[in-house]
Amino acid sequence: MNKVGFERDTPAFEDARRSPTASWTRFPRIVRYAVLLGTILALWQLYVTLVDPATVPGPPEVGRAFVELWTSYGYLATVWNTLGALAVGMFIGLALAALLAGFATRTGEDLLTLLARIFDTVPAIAVLPLLVLWLGTSSAALVLIAVYSVTWPVATSLRSGLKEVDPTIVMVGQSLGLRGWGMIRDVMLPAALPYAISGTRIGWASCWRSVVAAGLVFGVMGAPGFFTDEAGGLLDAPELFAGILNLAAIGILVEAAFGLLERRTIIRWGTKARA
Repeated sequence: MNKVGFERDTPAFEDARRSPTASWTRFPRIVRYAVLLGTILALWQLYVTLVDPATVPGPPEVGRAFVELWTSYGYLATVWNTLGALAVGMFIGLALAALLAGFATRTGEDLLTLLARIFDTVPAIAVLPLLVLWLGTSSAALVLIAVYSVTWPVATSLRSGLKEVDPTIVMVGQSLGLRGWGMIRDVMLPAALPYAISGTRIGWASCWRSVVAAGLVFGVMGAPGFFTDEAGGLLDAPELFAGILNLAAIGILVEAAFGLLERRTIIRWGTKARA
């Protein structure tokens, strides 16, 4: 007991306890993020004031442009059209990925590996000109870009998860009478869920970048987009900054949704440690 007390009173322990890192992490995460964000905004405003006030807008100008964009019907229509196409494309891509991963567990592993290696090396944006040739600058082209982007990372991740399922768990399920869909639903999918969520997160990131890039191309071709007006011209600098912040905000919200999904499933079940 005395030994423990002595070790806790050593200078090294006191230095570690009083270190700036330890003191900083004692604050709630939301407070730390707020402090860091405020510091970034202050440095941004300082740069605009002292260095380059002509070409770089300050936080107040960008904030006003952000509000104006979100109160503009045309911009809101563009955002919802893009998000709708992305959601439909992700749903179709996830369904195709599940079918491909399920097929690969039987006889199609070589086919899935071959297709994934072929299409993963071709960026989705490289397929866009072909889709524009076939479908024009329509929502259907955005949907197909999203499907192309999300299918392969999810399929390969889910296939890896299904291969890593503990055979002991499968045998326990069989001893309980689980067969066919019951085995897949109650044993295989829960065991492979960490891989599925990880693959979906990777697929979402690829899908989001590809759809935004495609929307920018469509905007230059004359359709309004995140960074273009109805004539296809680029917006003013404050509106361009606001568009970038808008994309960041949407990405943060989706990442927060993935984090909530993990906490409610694989972290609660003990298949992944809390970060």
